[in-house]
Order: sequence, then structure tokens, then C-alpha cells
Amino acid sequence: MSSLGARERILATAADLFYEHGFHAVGVDLIIERAGVAKTTLYRHFGSKDDLIVAYLDDANTRFWSWFEDAVNPNMSPREQLVGLFDAVAKLATSAACLGCTFQVTAAEFPDAGHPGHATALDHKQSVRTRLRDLASAAGAPEPTDLADGLLLLMDGAFAAARMYGRSSPAAGVATAARTLIDAHLLPGRRTRSATRRSA
Repeated sequence: MSSLGARERILATAADLFYEHGFHAVGVDLIIERAGVAKTTLYRHFGSKDDLIVAYLDDANTRFWSWFEDAVNPNMSPREQLVGLFDAVAKLATSAACLGCTFQVTAAEFPDAGHPGHATALDHKQSVRTRLRDLASAAGAPEPTDLADGLLLLMDGAFAAARMYGRSSPAAGVATAARTLIDAHLLPGRRTRSATRRSA
């Protein structure tokens, strides 16, 4: 018998199933069967399947940020922090445990922006954009938003490729692509968009 409490056991079971199979393919009956709890127990802790999905996403968000901050070495320069982050992305995206980005899957399965799962996933991605922009700004990027958005696309692309290709994914090259993009934004002589507009 698991030492986890009923709520934690339900959430852990749902997390494994949702991550591997998606949300629509996993029903409440399968979750309670795998978790070894009664349906009334699940609904006592989570009022609906949507509530369980949001709880799973909140937990996934916490775990993502723990991974992210571990990858950003505070003893390195901001540029080195960005490079190190994408070394970590390449390692994670080519690992056997990686089945892609759960927040991308959530947005795809729940395209309605009013769905709580979609809203939670969007909040997560907006926070990632903000964190990347802050790092890009600290690194001295003339257009930190442009660099951050480019890096977010690389990150999301790597995780999407992980789901598609598995460990032979082209995500293995994401760190090299990130270095190229970072240096293109940080090297002296880069013309910013605002400077281009002023000279036009």
C-alpha cells in the first residue's frame, strides 16, 4: 500500500496518465482504478475532472520552475545562464522521460481560451516568456523581448520534437541553435528594430 495520502495518490496517478495519454483519453474511472480509491474520494478532493486537471497543471508548473531555476546557475553571467538553460533543455528533451510539454498539450486539447486548463497553460507560458525576457535584458540584449520570444519558440519546438521523435529527436541540436540566436542578439553592432525605424 502506498504511503501517500488519497489526494496525493490521485494526483500522482492522474499526472502519469495525463502526461502519457492526454486529458481526453483518460477518464475518471481509470484514475480511481489505478489510484485505488473510490469515486467519492476523488470528488471529495477534486470537485470535477477540470479541477483535477488544474491541480495537475499547478503541480507541473511547480516542477517546471524547480527544473528551470536549477538550470540557471546564479554564479554565471546572464548570457551563460541562457546558454546553460538550453543545454538543460537539450538534455531533458532527449531523455526517455520526456514526452513533450504538458502545457502545449493542454492548449491543444482545450483550445477554448475560457477553459481553466487553457488559461492555466497560458499563464505558465507567459511566465516563461517574462523570465526569458528578464534574462535577455540582464544579458544586455538590445531587444530582449525579441530574443526571449525566439528562445521560447526554440524551447517549445524542442519539447514538441521530443513527443514526435523520442530520443532520436532533432531537439539534440537546440542548445547550438540557442547559442546562435543569443550571440546574434548580443554581439556588438546588432541593429535594433527601433534604430532601423529611426533610420528609415
